[in-house]
Amino acid sequence: MTPLTATPALPLGDDALILSHRLGEWAGNAPVLEEEVALANIALDLLGQARILLSLAGDEDELAYLREERQFRNLQLVEQPNGDFAHTIARQLYFSTYQELLYGHLATTDGELAPLAAKAVKETAYHRDHATQWTERLGDGTDESRTRMQRALNALWRYTGELFDPVEGLEHLPWQPLRDEWTARTTATLERATLTVPEGPQHGAWTAGGGRQGLHTEPFGRLLAEMQHLHRSHPGAAW
Repeated sequence: MTPLTATPALPLGDDALILSHRLGEWAGNAPVLEEEVALANIALDLLGQARILLSLAGDEDELAYLREERQFRNLQLVEQPNGDFAHTIARQLYFSTYQELLYGHLATTDGELAPLAAKAVKETAYHRDHATQWTERLGDGTDESRTRMQRALNALWRYTGELFDPVEGLEHLPWQPLRDEWTARTTATLERATLTVPEGPQHGAWTAGGGRQGLHTEPFGRLLAEMQHLHRSHPGAAW
């Protein structure tokens, strides 16, 4: 592999790449055709972001297909399995709310990420709106849908503290105000959905974290093997 360029584009690109792959797993499996199209479009948006971000750090193909697990810097949240549809929506609500806030702030700066952020914030606003609508629909729906949505929110809550650990190279951003706004938006969505904000701190002995340092959960290894299999099986192949 070519040497990596030290840039915050790498962890942000990894977030988008890994979540794009997870959402792509719904192809042919979504509960309704309309949602298959919607999730595929969100996955493509994220893949487009990943390509631009990773190209700022090195060769995008090498970074996606030839790195080992410990070299990825994505949040542990985005690598979590899809689970049922409610689980996917909970993951999407947590992450897209964070991503919209982060890109909205980056778009106002003079850094190398500003042009991408200015475009991507419009995409992430749609992603958050899609997740918000489904959270409210499932939460204020049947007893079964509400139970599943609450269970998913509770299961993924332990991964949300890592969202606001400062990204290397972006330590100057107002991380605490971003966290406060994320909490306010997420809480408002859950209240409208007649759901409960999960209990427990976002930081503590029981919480997850370490993705930015290359520490990942067990499902990530299987995801990576699937994502990289074709490229590694046929090195140097071209269409």
